[in-house]
Amino acid sequence: MIEYIFFDANLQNKFVEYAAGLGVAAALQDDPMGLVVAIPEDIGEDVEDALEECYSRLQEEQSDLLAQAEGGLKQLAGFRYTMPDGQSRMVPLPTDTASRLLSVFSLEEVQVLFEAVARNALSCEEKTLCQILAEDGRSTAC
Repeated sequence: MIEYIFFDANLQNKFVEYAAGLGVAAALQDDPMGLVVAIPEDIGEDVEDALEECYSRLQEEQSDLLAQAEGGLKQLAGFRYTMPDGQSRMVPLPTDTASRLLSVFSLEEVQVLFEAVARNALSCEEKTLCQILAEDGRSTAC
């Protein structure tokens, strides 16, 4: 499934309606971080591109809404990820940073990024990139 996250129900509904107009069924999921719309991965590339473009426009609307809102929580967004020991954590970010991340990466990709950072931050052993590539058998040129 390809997941899109929203922080406003009206924007989520606009996206679901747009997807339905393209013949794509969307599943809605509640998440502590926001409102998630999941669509099947087996859609055509042109349909996926159209959905990504729509999502990008709606994220701009989301940014505008958050910029207009007052209050501390309206100025923060967060991403939930899983620690190596299975515990769930959240990274709070300013909404403009979260919007920029989500304009380029999917929610799943952001979570993978934060999980990789957590895994490496907790590792006692620090390796250079050359060492990592050599261990994986991808390079001996370092």
